[in-house]
Amino acid sequence: MPAGVSASEALRGLMREEPRGGARSPYAAWTLWQRNGAPREWSGRPVLAFMANGAQGDDDEAQAGHFALVTGRVRSDGAIGDWLVNNFYPLDAESEKGILPAPVPLDNYLADLNSGQAWYRPSYMVVAILRDERVAALVQSGLNRLFNQYWRHQLVFYHPNENCTSFSIDTLRTLGWNVPRRGPSSPVMAWLGFPVVAIEERSIAKAKLSFDYLLTDQTRLMPAAAFEEAFGSLLALGNGNVAPEDGHLARMLAEDLEALAFVRFPQFPSSRAFGDAPAVTVSEYRKRIPKDPALAQIVPLPPRPFPDELRDDDLIAPPRHLSYYAALIWGAVAVGGTALAIRRWRRRFGQSS
Repeated sequence: MPAGVSASEALRGLMREEPRGGARSPYAAWTLWQRNGAPREWSGRPVLAFMANGAQGDDDEAQAGHFALVTGRVRSDGAIGDWLVNNFYPLDAESEKGILPAPVPLDNYLADLNSGQAWYRPSYMVVAILRDERVAALVQSGLNRLFNQYWRHQLVFYHPNENCTSFSIDTLRTLGWNVPRRGPSSPVMAWLGFPVVAIEERSIAKAKLSFDYLLTDQTRLMPAAAFEEAFGSLLALGNGNVAPEDGHLARMLAEDLEALAFVRFPQFPSSRAFGDAPAVTVSEYRKRIPKDPALAQIVPLPPRPFPDELRDDDLIAPPRHLSYYAALIWGAVAVGGTALAIRRWRRRFGQSS
């Protein structure tokens, strides 16, 4: 890495060094780091990989990209098409791509007609080469359990904090790898902007959504932020920087990590617009979207609600989002302020009469 540049900045530079994030550039792969003494022959080695898909060129709501965890084993000829990509997508909406959330082989994830990510945008992958399969087996088993709870609707997809990135990063943290957090985008703007959005959009629901976006930790919201932090943490673990608070998964990674590689997948040429590298922050995301809502390219996703009669009886009610309490607080402020204004108006009106 260049001197004086953090791991996150170096990885972002790789993702953006080619025009449009490498959407029209050749497939490429590099070794970024290798442990001293580790074999350079990776045939048969298990892997834990991190997939970040770029921004779509024809959907302004997809400027942040997509995130997925990948497990597999390097084939003798270097093939990676059968690696398993854990793809979380909304269950209760009809995706225009026809994507259903499931673990799928990498070649299907990228190349399936219409549903393959490579038809829409460039993609990037950081690959952790491991000396033992225990890390990949543990992560995949945790994700399998998560898919089970997701399909039975114990977990409900919610874009701000129950999404492809949060499901993946939460799993890693639960298993004992505390991927560094970046904190929320702007708690102050979340609280102060709630009444502004509610008034401008004439919608409490949109105000709550904006509130939750701004208050969610960025590594649970933005795929590129999670991608960068995971890489930086892997590099630190590989160099022996294990903190006392690190858990089981982190310690196994520190022991088993042999190398880190970076892979860039171009977008397939087609009639679709070419994509770009994903936005890293909420601020960058908003800068990419036209200020005039009428000019924004949005692909509508019709709802596909899960029938109540098919729900299991033992489902636990999900916790309320923080925006629920923000709505209560601002509602109380609005009611109290209105009552106070009416009281003062009455006093002033009574005195003048």
